[in-house]
Amino acid sequence: MMPLAMLETGKLGVIKKIGGKAETRKFLENLGFVQGTPITVIAKVSGNVIVSVKESRVAISREMAGQIMV
Repeated sequence: MMPLAMLETGKLGVIKKIGGKAETRKFLENLGFVQGTPITVIAKVSGNVIVSVKESRVAISREMAGQIMV
């Protein structure tokens, strides 16, 4: 397992665990970041990570991406 923030651009991963505070986990869950969901890093731009999850493109901070294990 490694943080989503470390996943290379274009690589596919599967969400294994989401850490952080309960409110952060709930926020990410509402965006589609759920355990077992495939996720792809599209780009890393100025401290943000743009990912494809559940057929949507979502930009999250590098800190949030560090809480998501793939």
